[in-house]
Amino acid sequence: MKIIILGAGQVGASVAENLVSEANDITLVDTSAEYLAALRERLELRTVCGNAASPSVLKEAGADDADLLIAVTQSDQTNLCACRIAKALFNLPTRIARLRSTDYVDYPELLDDDNFAVDFSICPEQVVTDYIKRLIAFPEALQVLEFADGVVSLICVRAFEGGPLVGHPLKALRFHLPNVDARIAAIYREGEPIIPEGDTVIMAGDEVFCLAATVHIRQVMGELRRGDRPMRRIMIAGGGNIGFRLARRIEHDYHVKILEANRSRAEVLATQLDKALVLRGDATDEKLLESEGIDETDLFVALTNDEEDNIMSASLAKRMGARRTLALINRKSYVDLVQGGPIDIAISPAHTSIGTLLAHVRRGDVVAVHSLRRGAAEALEIIAHGNPKDSKVVGRAVEDVPLPQGATIGAVVRNVKREDGKVIRREVIIPHHDTVIREDDHVIVFCTNKKLVRKVEKVFQVGFSFL
Repeated sequence: MKIIILGAGQVGASVAENLVSEANDITLVDTSAEYLAALRERLELRTVCGNAASPSVLKEAGADDADLLIAVTQSDQTNLCACRIAKALFNLPTRIARLRSTDYVDYPELLDDDNFAVDFSICPEQVVTDYIKRLIAFPEALQVLEFADGVVSLICVRAFEGGPLVGHPLKALRFHLPNVDARIAAIYREGEPIIPEGDTVIMAGDEVFCLAATVHIRQVMGELRRGDRPMRRIMIAGGGNIGFRLARRIEHDYHVKILEANRSRAEVLATQLDKALVLRGDATDEKLLESEGIDETDLFVALTNDEEDNIMSASLAKRMGARRTLALINRKSYVDLVQGGPIDIAISPAHTSIGTLLAHVRRGDVVAVHSLRRGAAEALEIIAHGNPKDSKVVGRAVEDVPLPQGATIGAVVRNVKREDGKVIRREVIIPHHDTVIREDDHVIVFCTNKKLVRKVEKVFQVGFSFL
Protein backbone atom coordinates (compact mmCIF):
# COMPACT_ATOMS: atom_id res chain seq x y z
CA MET A 1 0.00 0.00 0.00
CA LYS A 2 1.25 3.49 -0.86
CA ILE A 3 0.81 5.75 2.17
CA ILE A 4 1.53 9.44 2.77
CA ILE A 5 1.98 10.51 6.40
CA LEU A 6 1.81 14.23 7.17
CA GLY A 7 3.67 15.18 10.35
CA ALA A 8 6.86 13.67 11.75
CA GLY A 9 6.02 14.18 15.43
CA GLN A 10 5.54 11.39 17.96
CA VAL A 11 2.33 10.08 16.38
CA GLY A 12 3.53 10.39 12.78
CA ALA A 13 6.87 8.75 13.54
CA SER A 14 5.20 5.87 15.41
CA VAL A 15 2.74 5.25 12.59
CA ALA A 16 5.58 5.29 10.06
CA GLU A 17 7.64 2.86 12.13
CA ASN A 18 4.75 0.40 12.39
CA LEU A 19 3.75 0.57 8.73
CA VAL A 20 7.27 0.47 7.29
CA SER A 21 7.84 -2.87 9.03
CA GLU A 22 4.89 -4.27 7.09
CA ALA A 23 6.42 -3.57 3.68
CA ASN A 24 4.31 -0.52 2.81
CA ASP A 25 5.56 2.28 0.55
CA ILE A 26 5.74 5.22 2.98
CA THR A 27 6.34 8.92 2.28
CA LEU A 28 6.67 11.21 5.30
CA VAL A 29 6.07 14.97 5.03
CA ASP A 30 7.14 17.58 7.58
CA THR A 31 8.47 21.14 7.76
CA SER A 32 11.48 20.03 9.82
CA ALA A 33 14.34 18.74 7.69
CA GLU A 34 16.11 17.70 10.90
CA TYR A 35 13.26 15.41 12.03
CA LEU A 36 12.99 13.89 8.57
CA ALA A 37 16.73 13.22 8.35
CA ALA A 38 16.70 11.44 11.72
CA LEU A 39 13.80 9.21 10.70
CA ARG A 40 15.33 8.50 7.29
CA GLU A 41 18.44 7.16 9.00
CA ARG A 42 16.56 4.43 10.88
CA LEU A 43 13.55 3.73 8.66
CA GLU A 44 13.24 2.78 5.00
CA LEU A 45 10.97 5.55 3.79
CA ARG A 46 10.88 8.56 1.51
CA THR A 47 10.65 12.08 2.93
CA VAL A 48 9.47 15.44 1.61
CA CYS A 49 10.21 18.68 3.43
CA GLY A 50 7.45 21.28 3.15
CA ASN A 51 4.01 22.50 4.16
CA ALA A 52 1.65 19.51 4.40
CA ALA A 53 -1.30 21.62 3.20
CA SER A 54 0.45 22.74 0.02
CA PRO A 55 -0.80 21.14 -3.24
CA SER A 56 2.72 21.13 -4.70
CA VAL A 57 4.12 19.36 -1.62
CA LEU A 58 1.36 16.74 -1.71
CA LYS A 59 2.02 16.20 -5.41
CA GLU A 60 5.75 15.76 -4.72
CA ALA A 61 4.84 13.25 -2.00
CA GLY A 62 2.98 11.16 -4.57
CA ALA A 63 -0.65 12.04 -3.89
CA ASP A 64 -1.50 11.27 -7.54
CA ASP A 65 -1.37 7.52 -6.97
CA ALA A 66 -1.34 7.13 -3.16
CA ASP A 67 -3.81 4.78 -1.48
CA LEU A 68 -3.99 6.47 1.92
CA LEU A 69 -3.30 9.87 3.49
CA ILE A 70 -2.70 10.09 7.26
CA ALA A 71 -2.64 13.74 8.39
CA VAL A 72 -1.26 13.88 11.95
CA THR A 73 0.47 17.27 12.16
CA GLN A 74 0.06 19.37 15.31
CA SER A 75 -2.38 21.68 13.50
CA ASP A 76 -6.03 20.70 13.03
CA GLN A 77 -6.36 23.28 10.28
CA THR A 78 -3.41 21.86 8.36
CA ASN A 79 -4.76 18.32 8.65
CA LEU A 80 -8.24 19.32 7.46
CA CYS A 81 -6.92 21.41 4.59
CA ALA A 82 -4.63 18.58 3.45
CA CYS A 83 -7.53 16.12 3.39
CA ARG A 84 -9.67 18.52 1.36
CA ILE A 85 -6.88 19.11 -1.17
CA ALA A 86 -6.10 15.38 -1.40
CA LYS A 87 -9.72 14.68 -2.27
CA ALA A 88 -10.37 17.65 -4.59
CA LEU A 89 -7.11 17.68 -6.58
CA PHE A 90 -5.84 14.10 -6.41
CA ASN A 91 -8.96 12.04 -5.62
CA LEU A 92 -6.90 10.21 -3.02
CA PRO A 93 -9.11 7.27 -1.88
CA THR A 94 -8.81 7.29 1.93
CA ARG A 95 -8.02 10.23 4.21
CA ILE A 96 -7.43 10.13 7.98
CA ALA A 97 -6.99 13.29 10.10
CA ARG A 98 -5.83 13.95 13.62
CA LEU A 99 -8.15 16.48 15.29
CA ARG A 100 -7.31 17.79 18.74
CA SER A 101 -10.28 20.14 19.06
CA THR A 102 -13.67 18.68 19.94
CA ASP A 103 -15.37 21.45 17.92
CA TYR A 104 -14.96 19.54 14.66
CA VAL A 105 -16.06 16.23 16.17
CA ASP A 106 -19.24 17.87 17.47
CA TYR A 107 -20.19 18.76 13.88
CA PRO A 108 -19.57 15.57 11.86
CA GLU A 109 -21.12 17.09 8.74
CA LEU A 110 -17.98 19.27 8.46
CA LEU A 111 -15.96 16.12 7.77
CA ASP A 112 -18.04 14.68 4.92
CA ASP A 113 -16.97 14.65 1.28
CA ASP A 114 -18.67 17.96 0.51
CA ASN A 115 -16.62 19.75 3.15
CA PHE A 116 -13.25 18.67 4.56
CA ALA A 117 -13.47 15.13 3.11
CA VAL A 118 -12.17 13.27 6.17
CA ASP A 119 -12.99 9.56 6.12
CA PHE A 120 -11.89 8.99 9.70
CA SER A 121 -10.78 11.35 12.46
CA ILE A 122 -8.77 10.54 15.56
CA CYS A 123 -8.06 12.53 18.70
CA PRO A 124 -5.01 10.97 20.44
CA GLU A 125 -5.67 13.04 23.56
CA GLN A 126 -9.15 11.52 23.89
CA VAL A 127 -7.84 8.00 23.26
CA VAL A 128 -5.27 8.45 26.04
CA THR A 129 -7.92 9.91 28.37
CA ASP A 130 -10.22 6.92 27.84
CA TYR A 131 -7.29 4.57 28.38
CA ILE A 132 -6.30 6.16 31.70
CA LYS A 133 -9.93 6.07 32.85
CA ARG A 134 -9.99 2.29 32.27
CA LEU A 135 -6.77 1.92 34.28
CA ILE A 136 -8.36 3.81 37.16
CA ALA A 137 -11.24 1.32 37.15
CA PHE A 138 -8.72 -1.59 37.35
CA PRO A 139 -6.01 -0.35 39.74
CA GLU A 140 -4.14 -3.68 39.66
CA ALA A 141 -3.67 -3.60 35.87
CA LEU A 142 -0.72 -2.46 33.75
CA GLN A 143 -2.86 -2.35 30.60
CA VAL A 144 -6.62 -2.55 29.96
CA LEU A 145 -7.97 -3.07 26.43
CA GLU A 146 -11.45 -3.69 25.10
CA PHE A 147 -12.74 -5.60 22.08
CA ALA A 148 -16.14 -6.13 20.44
CA ASP A 149 -17.61 -2.90 21.82
CA GLY A 150 -16.47 -3.69 25.34
CA VAL A 151 -17.83 -7.26 25.50
CA VAL A 152 -14.31 -8.75 25.85
CA SER A 153 -11.39 -7.32 27.84
CA LEU A 154 -7.68 -8.02 27.66
CA ILE A 155 -5.86 -7.03 30.83
CA CYS A 156 -2.17 -7.19 31.65
CA VAL A 157 -1.19 -7.67 35.29
CA ARG A 158 2.09 -8.38 37.03
CA ALA A 159 1.77 -11.65 38.94
CA PHE A 160 2.52 -11.17 42.65
CA GLU A 161 3.79 -13.66 45.19
CA GLY A 162 0.77 -14.98 47.03
CA GLY A 163 -1.63 -14.95 44.07
CA PRO A 164 -3.71 -18.18 43.98
CA LEU A 165 -2.40 -19.19 40.54
CA VAL A 166 1.22 -18.09 41.03
CA GLY A 167 3.50 -21.13 41.22
CA HIS A 168 0.87 -23.36 39.62
CA PRO A 169 0.36 -24.51 36.00
CA LEU A 170 -2.16 -22.71 33.81
CA LYS A 171 -4.40 -25.77 33.61
CA ALA A 172 -5.21 -25.16 37.27
CA LEU A 173 -7.16 -22.05 36.27
CA ARG A 174 -10.21 -24.11 35.31
CA PHE A 175 -10.32 -25.60 38.83
CA HIS A 176 -9.94 -22.21 40.53
CA LEU A 177 -12.66 -20.67 38.33
CA PRO A 178 -14.91 -23.56 37.26
CA ASN A 179 -17.72 -21.31 36.04
CA VAL A 180 -15.59 -18.73 34.19
CA ASP A 181 -14.06 -19.11 30.73
CA ALA A 182 -10.76 -17.26 30.43
CA ARG A 183 -7.56 -17.46 28.44
CA ILE A 184 -4.02 -16.53 29.37
CA ALA A 185 -3.09 -15.07 25.99
CA ALA A 186 0.61 -14.51 26.68
CA ILE A 187 3.21 -14.37 29.41
CA TYR A 188 6.31 -12.17 29.41
CA ARG A 189 9.09 -13.16 31.77
CA GLU A 190 12.00 -10.73 32.09
CA GLY A 191 10.89 -9.16 28.82
CA GLU A 192 10.80 -12.40 26.83
CA PRO A 193 7.55 -13.94 25.55
CA ILE A 194 6.49 -17.38 26.74
CA ILE A 195 3.85 -19.25 24.74
CA PRO A 196 1.30 -20.30 27.39
CA GLU A 197 0.46 -24.01 27.55
CA GLY A 198 -1.38 -26.09 30.12
CA ASP A 199 1.80 -27.02 31.99
CA THR A 200 3.27 -23.49 31.94
CA VAL A 201 3.83 -22.30 35.52
CA ILE A 202 3.21 -18.63 36.32
CA MET A 203 6.01 -17.06 38.36
CA ALA A 204 5.92 -13.96 40.53
CA GLY A 205 6.95 -10.96 38.45
CA ASP A 206 5.56 -12.31 35.17
CA GLU A 207 3.56 -9.93 32.97
CA VAL A 208 0.41 -11.92 32.26
CA PHE A 209 -2.16 -11.03 29.58
CA CYS A 210 -5.63 -12.32 30.50
CA LEU A 211 -8.51 -12.45 28.04
CA ALA A 212 -12.10 -12.97 29.18
CA ALA A 213 -15.61 -11.62 28.96
CA THR A 214 -15.55 -8.19 30.59
CA VAL A 215 -18.03 -9.29 33.27
CA HIS A 216 -15.58 -11.97 34.45
CA ILE A 217 -12.27 -10.15 34.15
CA ARG A 218 -12.01 -9.13 37.82
CA GLN A 219 -12.38 -12.75 38.95
CA VAL A 220 -9.57 -13.80 36.61
CA MET A 221 -7.31 -11.01 37.84
CA GLY A 222 -7.88 -12.13 41.42
CA GLU A 223 -6.17 -15.43 40.60
CA LEU A 224 -2.93 -13.66 39.71
CA ARG A 225 -2.50 -11.04 42.40
CA ARG A 226 -4.00 -9.50 45.49
CA GLY A 227 -6.81 -7.09 44.70
CA ASP A 228 -6.04 -3.43 45.30
CA ARG A 229 -8.62 -1.30 47.07
CA PRO A 230 -10.63 0.97 44.74
CA MET A 231 -9.29 4.39 43.79
CA ARG A 232 -10.80 7.35 45.65
CA ARG A 233 -8.30 10.20 45.73
CA ILE A 234 -6.63 11.13 42.46
CA MET A 235 -4.13 13.94 41.87
CA ILE A 236 -3.44 15.11 38.30
CA ALA A 237 -0.30 17.07 37.46
CA GLY A 238 -0.84 19.18 34.35
CA GLY A 239 -3.97 20.89 33.12
CA GLY A 240 -3.36 20.60 29.39
CA ASN A 241 -5.68 18.86 26.94
CA ILE A 242 -5.31 15.40 28.48
CA GLY A 243 -5.26 16.55 32.10
CA PHE A 244 -8.39 18.63 31.60
CA ARG A 245 -10.23 15.88 29.69
CA LEU A 246 -9.40 13.32 32.38
CA ALA A 247 -10.43 15.61 35.25
CA ARG A 248 -13.73 16.36 33.55
CA ARG A 249 -14.41 12.64 32.95
CA ILE A 250 -13.73 11.47 36.51
CA GLU A 251 -14.47 14.45 38.80
CA HIS A 252 -17.97 13.24 39.67
CA ASP A 253 -16.80 9.73 40.62
CA TYR A 254 -13.54 10.47 42.48
CA HIS A 255 -12.03 13.14 44.70
CA VAL A 256 -9.85 14.93 42.14
CA LYS A 257 -7.14 17.57 42.55
CA ILE A 258 -5.39 19.06 39.52
CA LEU A 259 -2.06 20.93 39.70
CA GLU A 260 -1.34 23.54 37.02
CA ALA A 261 1.71 25.82 37.05
CA ASN A 262 0.37 28.42 34.62
CA ARG A 263 -1.88 30.99 36.33
CA SER A 264 -4.13 31.80 33.35
CA ARG A 265 -4.58 28.12 32.49
CA ALA A 266 -5.43 27.33 36.12
CA GLU A 267 -8.10 30.03 36.06
CA VAL A 268 -9.61 28.54 32.89
CA LEU A 269 -9.67 25.08 34.47
CA ALA A 270 -11.35 26.41 37.59
CA THR A 271 -14.20 27.86 35.55
CA GLN A 272 -14.71 24.75 33.38
CA LEU A 273 -14.51 22.01 36.02
CA ASP A 274 -17.42 21.39 38.39
CA LYS A 275 -16.06 19.45 41.37
CA ALA A 276 -12.31 19.02 40.83
CA LEU A 277 -10.09 21.22 43.02
CA VAL A 278 -7.71 23.28 40.86
CA LEU A 279 -4.41 24.26 42.48
CA ARG A 280 -1.80 26.55 40.98
CA GLY A 281 1.68 25.18 41.57
CA ASP A 282 4.58 23.02 40.44
CA ALA A 283 4.03 19.26 40.68
CA THR A 284 7.71 18.80 41.60
CA ASP A 285 7.29 21.07 44.67
CA GLU A 286 7.74 18.74 47.62
CA LYS A 287 6.07 21.12 50.09
CA LEU A 288 3.02 21.51 47.86
CA LEU A 289 2.60 17.75 47.48
CA GLU A 290 2.97 17.27 51.23
CA SER A 291 0.44 20.00 52.07
CA GLU A 292 -2.09 18.48 49.64
CA GLY A 293 -1.88 15.03 51.21
CA ILE A 294 0.15 13.12 48.67
CA ASP A 295 0.61 10.33 51.22
CA GLU A 296 -3.18 9.74 51.16
CA THR A 297 -3.43 9.85 47.35
CA ASP A 298 -4.46 6.61 45.65
CA LEU A 299 -3.23 7.64 42.19
CA PHE A 300 -0.87 10.39 41.05
CA VAL A 301 -1.11 11.05 37.30
CA ALA A 302 1.62 13.17 35.67
CA LEU A 303 0.27 14.58 32.39
CA THR A 304 2.27 17.76 31.72
CA ASN A 305 3.83 18.49 28.32
CA ASP A 306 7.33 17.94 29.78
CA GLU A 307 8.15 14.23 30.11
CA GLU A 308 11.14 14.92 32.40
CA ASP A 309 8.82 16.78 34.77
CA ASN A 310 6.38 13.89 34.59
CA ILE A 311 9.09 11.39 35.53
CA MET A 312 10.37 13.59 38.37
CA SER A 313 6.95 14.44 39.82
CA ALA A 314 5.66 10.86 39.63
CA SER A 315 8.85 9.51 41.23
CA LEU A 316 8.64 12.14 43.98
CA ALA A 317 4.96 11.39 44.60
CA LYS A 318 5.73 7.69 44.95
CA ARG A 319 8.55 8.37 47.40
CA MET A 320 6.26 10.59 49.45
CA GLY A 321 3.59 7.92 49.79
CA ALA A 322 1.28 7.94 46.75
CA ARG A 323 -0.13 4.42 46.39
CA ARG A 324 0.17 4.27 42.60
CA THR A 325 1.77 6.54 40.00
CA LEU A 326 1.30 7.00 36.28
CA ALA A 327 3.35 9.21 33.96
CA LEU A 328 2.87 10.34 30.38
CA ILE A 329 6.16 9.82 28.51
CA ASN A 330 6.76 10.30 24.80
CA ARG A 331 10.10 8.56 24.31
CA LYS A 332 9.82 4.79 24.10
CA SER A 333 13.29 4.35 25.61
CA TYR A 334 12.16 6.31 28.68
CA VAL A 335 8.99 4.21 29.01
CA ASP A 336 10.96 0.97 29.12
CA LEU A 337 13.45 2.49 31.57
CA VAL A 338 11.11 3.87 34.24
CA GLN A 339 8.08 1.56 34.30
CA GLY A 340 8.12 -0.87 37.19
CA GLY A 341 10.35 1.31 39.36
CA PRO A 342 8.98 4.33 41.25
CA ILE A 343 6.57 4.79 38.33
CA ASP A 344 3.99 2.01 38.21
CA ILE A 345 2.68 2.73 34.72
CA ALA A 346 4.34 4.74 31.95
CA ILE A 347 2.14 5.66 28.99
CA SER A 348 3.31 6.68 25.54
CA PRO A 349 0.54 8.73 23.86
CA ALA A 350 1.70 7.63 20.42
CA HIS A 351 1.66 3.91 21.22
CA THR A 352 -1.63 4.17 23.11
CA SER A 353 -3.46 5.85 20.24
CA ILE A 354 -1.77 4.14 17.31
CA GLY A 355 -4.06 1.10 17.39
CA THR A 356 -7.04 3.27 16.48
CA LEU A 357 -5.17 4.45 13.40
CA LEU A 358 -3.84 1.04 12.44
CA ALA A 359 -7.31 -0.50 12.47
CA HIS A 360 -8.14 1.75 9.49
CA VAL A 361 -4.94 0.84 7.64
CA ARG A 362 -4.84 -2.93 8.01
CA ARG A 363 -5.86 -5.20 5.16
CA GLY A 364 -9.04 -7.19 5.56
CA ASP A 365 -11.87 -6.48 7.94
CA VAL A 366 -9.84 -5.54 11.02
CA VAL A 367 -12.11 -3.91 13.59
CA ALA A 368 -9.54 -3.07 16.27
CA VAL A 369 -5.78 -3.13 16.76
CA HIS A 370 -4.16 -2.66 20.16
CA SER A 371 -0.47 -2.11 20.69
CA LEU A 372 0.88 -4.15 23.61
CA ARG A 373 4.06 -3.91 25.66
CA ARG A 374 4.97 -0.49 24.27
CA GLY A 375 4.57 -1.65 20.67
CA ALA A 376 6.39 -4.99 20.84
CA ALA A 377 3.21 -7.07 20.47
CA GLU A 378 -0.29 -6.54 19.10
CA ALA A 379 -3.82 -7.83 19.58
CA LEU A 380 -6.26 -7.72 16.67
CA GLU A 381 -10.01 -8.09 16.37
CA ILE A 382 -10.76 -9.46 12.89
CA ILE A 383 -14.10 -10.39 11.34
CA ALA A 384 -14.04 -13.82 9.69
CA HIS A 385 -15.53 -13.59 6.19
CA GLY A 386 -16.12 -16.08 3.42
CA ASN A 387 -17.06 -19.75 3.42
CA PRO A 388 -15.09 -22.98 3.95
CA LYS A 389 -14.17 -23.07 0.25
CA ASP A 390 -12.75 -19.54 0.01
CA SER A 391 -11.50 -18.90 3.57
CA LYS A 392 -8.65 -20.39 5.57
CA VAL A 393 -10.57 -19.59 8.76
CA VAL A 394 -14.35 -20.01 8.30
CA GLY A 395 -15.57 -23.56 8.87
CA ARG A 396 -12.25 -24.66 10.38
CA ALA A 397 -11.42 -25.70 13.90
CA VAL A 398 -9.02 -23.41 15.76
CA GLU A 399 -6.27 -26.06 15.61
CA ASP A 400 -6.57 -26.12 11.80
CA VAL A 401 -6.32 -22.35 11.24
CA PRO A 402 -2.80 -21.84 9.75
CA LEU A 403 -1.62 -19.05 12.05
CA PRO A 404 2.13 -18.38 12.29
CA GLN A 405 3.97 -19.45 15.42
CA GLY A 406 3.58 -16.77 18.07
CA ALA A 407 0.00 -15.90 17.05
CA THR A 408 -2.91 -17.40 18.99
CA ILE A 409 -6.69 -17.10 18.89
CA GLY A 410 -7.72 -15.93 22.34
CA ALA A 411 -11.46 -15.39 22.01
CA VAL A 412 -14.35 -15.43 19.57
CA VAL A 413 -17.38 -13.14 19.80
CA ARG A 414 -20.42 -14.52 17.98
CA ASN A 415 -23.72 -12.81 17.24
CA VAL A 416 -26.72 -14.84 18.39
CA LYS A 417 -29.64 -14.05 16.07
CA ARG A 418 -33.36 -14.60 15.97
CA GLU A 419 -35.02 -16.30 13.03
CA ASP A 420 -35.56 -12.92 11.36
CA GLY A 421 -31.82 -12.25 11.50
CA LYS A 422 -31.87 -9.64 14.28
CA VAL A 423 -29.00 -9.91 16.77
CA ILE A 424 -30.32 -10.51 20.28
CA ARG A 425 -27.02 -10.94 22.14
CA ARG A 426 -23.29 -11.41 21.68
CA GLU A 427 -21.75 -14.62 22.93
CA VAL A 428 -18.13 -14.70 24.16
CA ILE A 429 -16.39 -17.99 23.39
CA ILE A 430 -12.98 -18.83 24.83
CA PRO A 431 -12.11 -21.38 22.15
CA HIS A 432 -10.65 -24.85 22.52
CA HIS A 433 -8.67 -26.66 19.85
CA ASP A 434 -11.82 -28.06 18.26
CA THR A 435 -13.91 -24.84 18.30
CA VAL A 436 -15.09 -24.09 14.75
CA ILE A 437 -14.95 -20.51 13.44
CA ARG A 438 -18.14 -19.33 11.73
CA GLU A 439 -18.73 -16.59 9.18
CA ASP A 440 -19.01 -13.11 10.76
CA ASP A 441 -17.36 -14.21 14.01
CA HIS A 442 -15.17 -11.55 15.61
CA VAL A 443 -11.88 -13.33 16.23
CA ILE A 444 -9.38 -11.86 18.71
CA VAL A 445 -5.82 -12.81 17.81
CA PHE A 446 -2.81 -12.15 20.04
CA CYS A 447 0.58 -11.69 18.34
CA THR A 448 3.66 -11.86 20.55
CA ASN A 449 5.59 -9.95 17.87
CA LYS A 450 4.09 -7.19 15.71
CA LYS A 451 5.96 -8.61 12.68
CA LEU A 452 3.43 -11.44 12.67
CA VAL A 453 0.50 -9.12 11.98
CA ARG A 454 0.83 -9.13 8.20
CA LYS A 455 0.91 -12.94 8.12
CA VAL A 456 -2.21 -13.10 10.31
CA GLU A 457 -4.03 -10.68 8.01
CA LYS A 458 -3.23 -12.87 5.00
CA VAL A 459 -4.68 -15.89 6.76
CA PHE A 460 -8.00 -14.05 7.21
CA GLN A 461 -8.20 -12.79 3.63
CA VAL A 462 -10.79 -14.55 1.47
CA GLY A 463 -10.27 -15.90 -2.02
CA PHE A 464 -11.22 -14.03 -5.18
CA SER A 465 -14.14 -16.36 -5.90
CA PHE A 466 -15.86 -15.14 -2.72
CA LEU A 467 -15.38 -11.51 -3.69
